[in-house]
Amino acid sequence: MKMTSRLCTLAFAALAACQSPADGKVVQTVESPEPPTVAEQPQIDKVEYGLPDKPATVAVTKVDPAQLVKPNKVEASKSNPTRVAHPALWKVADEDTTIYIFGTVHILPKGIDWFNGEVARAANSSQLLVTEITGGDPLTMQALVMDKAMLTDGKTLRSLLSDEQRASYEAALTALRVPHAAFDPFEPWYASVGLSTLPLMREGYAGENGVEKLLETWASERDIPQEGLETAEYQLSLFDSLPLEVQKNYLSQIVSELPNIKTQLAAMIEAWKSGDAEALAELMNSSQSDPVLIDRLLISRNKTWALWVDERLDEPGTVFLAVGAGHLAGEGSLQEQLAVAGIVSERIQ
Repeated sequence: MKMTSRLCTLAFAALAACQSPADGKVVQTVESPEPPTVAEQPQIDKVEYGLPDKPATVAVTKVDPAQLVKPNKVEASKSNPTRVAHPALWKVADEDTTIYIFGTVHILPKGIDWFNGEVARAANSSQLLVTEITGGDPLTMQALVMDKAMLTDGKTLRSLLSDEQRASYEAALTALRVPHAAFDPFEPWYASVGLSTLPLMREGYAGENGVEKLLETWASERDIPQEGLETAEYQLSLFDSLPLEVQKNYLSQIVSELPNIKTQLAAMIEAWKSGDAEALAELMNSSQSDPVLIDRLLISRNKTWALWVDERLDEPGTVFLAVGAGHLAGEGSLQEQLAVAGIVSERIQ
């Protein structure tokens, strides 16, 4: 069973709808420039995932201080060869409305300069920033995540898995130095998000470096209004409502590809940074994924967003629309859905 890079983007879409508990703090995160061995990785005592709008975090509460290292700066010569990025940008326009469409990456390493060129010019000419979701009250959001992500029938996550699935899952947790019971109260989709996040956090990836965070700060500093295409509750409900078998298969795919997830994401980010939409599409569709998962989390939402664009064209003004890059590449992309509606999207970077 092979996980596509597109499945990676599904996990990161979930990250956009999750953040740490109410204090918003990460006790410690650990990262090393080379994949650490099990013996080198600090023991993770507690995994805390929680609130919509910000990426999920992992709390390390029992760690030998000698094992902790500061996140690296992602040296250009190794982890991040392209420091200045020029991601793809599209434009949809009529006589009195312009909508720029930009693909985001929810979590990134530090030091990638992508806010330049046509992207910066488009953003600076816009009167409205639209992202997938916008922030919410932390306590309200924490309750929402607990409602959408936790099992409620008295069962545990591991009890839902087959013997083979459970063995592979526990082996993955052991390799990451995460207690086997860490995600027991949660639904399988939520464990998938956690498992796919931790190795990346150790490599210096973080939501605070992601595209949305910078755009939200940029808009706030300039008093530019912000809107969301969806709500955090809706996004979490998409995952929560997935059939149990789909969630379990998704978790199994994440587990099977954990050793490759950093390489997969790095390749996607390189394609994104260079604006190579064709390469990104190829990475997204490198093998088959669960059609229910892809339709529910990507294609159906693209169709809905295409309707939003169509309606927004009736209102004058300039809008900067930023959604996950996975929605703008591959079969069923937002551009394809716009074309079906007779709307031409022009590539301008």
